[in-house]
Amino acid sequence: MVAMSKTNSLPSPEKLESELLRTFLAVAEAGSFTRGADRIFRSQSAASLQIKRLESLLGQPVFERHGRGVALTPVGERLRPVAQSAVQLLDGALAELKSNRLEGSIVIAIPDEYGETILPQVIARFARDHPNVELAVQCASSAGFPQALERGELDVAVYDAESADPNSILLRRQKTFWVRSRHHLVHEHDPLPLALFDRACWWRDRALEAFAATGRKFRVVYTSESVAGVMAAIDAGIAIGLLGESSLKDDFVVLSKADGFAAMPDSKLVLHCRDGLEAPLATAMVTAIKEAFANPLAVA
Repeated sequence: MVAMSKTNSLPSPEKLESELLRTFLAVAEAGSFTRGADRIFRSQSAASLQIKRLESLLGQPVFERHGRGVALTPVGERLRPVAQSAVQLLDGALAELKSNRLEGSIVIAIPDEYGETILPQVIARFARDHPNVELAVQCASSAGFPQALERGELDVAVYDAESADPNSILLRRQKTFWVRSRHHLVHEHDPLPLALFDRACWWRDRALEAFAATGRKFRVVYTSESVAGVMAAIDAGIAIGLLGESSLKDDFVVLSKADGFAAMPDSKLVLHCRDGLEAPLATAMVTAIKEAFANPLAVA
């Protein structure tokens, strides 16, 4: 009989692997396995298996299942700050070790409708990978971004365009619609009240051209520099407005040809860098923005 060595007879040590912690955090922050799996680019079944491994390792559940979502158990609540600290430490170490030591400053601009979804992802990724670069951000109506790029006031900008410039990167294409509040019949008023952007932009121009072509009476009763402002006017029932597909919500009704409204051109969301921007800085920021928009959860 061959004697088993002490080394082989010892049980393998239990490990709290970083991938388990990342999956746990993704599900905890998203509130469901499906959305959490999307955040880390895994299938729902793969994320579920990771959580089962974690719960088996801890000997206790970290989530309570309810309806379509999940909530943290007391053990999950205790694990969350530990997982966040561990993941941040590992990511910081990786960024430090592989950093090309970019330095300097960069000014970026992103439309306000992406301020709560895309912008945090961009900032987190860029700051993590390039901690020595000073980052300044503008989050506002994108109508003036192209001109600000030309004047050198911005280094990188994301903005809506009717057509994509050959030097721009197309991030997303979306349909635009005339929209009213579900709770108001303002589209039946004569003259028709409109809510539009308050500065020259192709959205405003096409909207006015569309009504001029129909001969229908209209008047601009509300203007705003932001998408949120136009949405507020629609919500209040004082006007109809032109919105992109990503800004639609349950309380809005899309007005179609049957309602007397012509189809509007698609909007192209483009990414553009100013001429003369240092290539390493441009590449780093373009990468961060493109990855954020590639995230399945990146919606307005």
